[in-house]
Amino acid sequence: MLAALAERGIAPDLVLGTSVGAINGAAFAADPTVEGVERLAAMWSAMQQGEIFSGSLLGRMATLARTRTHLHDIAPLRARLAGSLGDRRIEDLVLPFQCVAASIERAAEHWFTSGPVVDAVVASAAVPGLLPPARVGDEHYLDGGIVNSIPVGRAVRLGATRIFVLQVGRVSRPLSVPRRPWEVARVSFEIARRHRFHREMASLPPHVTAHVLPTGGGSRKDDSLLGYRDFAAVTRRIDAAYDASSAYLRDHL
Repeated sequence: MLAALAERGIAPDLVLGTSVGAINGAAFAADPTVEGVERLAAMWSAMQQGEIFSGSLLGRMATLARTRTHLHDIAPLRARLAGSLGDRRIEDLVLPFQCVAASIERAAEHWFTSGPVVDAVVASAAVPGLLPPARVGDEHYLDGGIVNSIPVGRAVRLGATRIFVLQVGRVSRPLSVPRRPWEVARVSFEIARRHRFHREMASLPPHVTAHVLPTGGGSRKDDSLLGYRDFAAVTRRIDAAYDASSAYLRDHL
């Protein structure tokens, strides 16, 4: 999606990110060029299954037994982000960038608009149960998707009049009645995030246009218990999203 936008010369005035969108958004805000997008795609394509979500099943169970809250250490993700973003601050990125996380102490969404970009992105991407809460200052944070998964409303409040939504495809995937314990939480979360997204899209002011870019397809495998560890199809999915988004932009702009 980013490649399709960059190739058409669509340069954003603001980048907002949630969870994995914070990772990609920060990388793009640091280098908003076709070459920067190619480097980001190469990073995901080269990533191995154990690079971020490391450890054998026994190791993950040991981590869970020790911490009682999560399966994976946050260190590999932080190291990967530090390797590409260094010690830069949000206010020093090429494009204005913000990302959201869920504050535990305040039970509220928190938008990072300044400070070390790696700290902010780690907080936004701290998936509950998979990664530990991220501490920034005196607060602890969990994944931003809990409080604001697709922040269209935030973009409007900040003055956006043309919005491009780069989503992961789940908002259009049919939901099924959960049949396993872990599916209950996933389906409940999906209902909540989609409800907010559709409500915000329906209440857009008349002067605001929003484009929801297509992913080019998806798989129910993405929703499996271990789907988050599957990096095998990254290149295929990047290519599919590029083709579908390029076609969408040709037809709608």
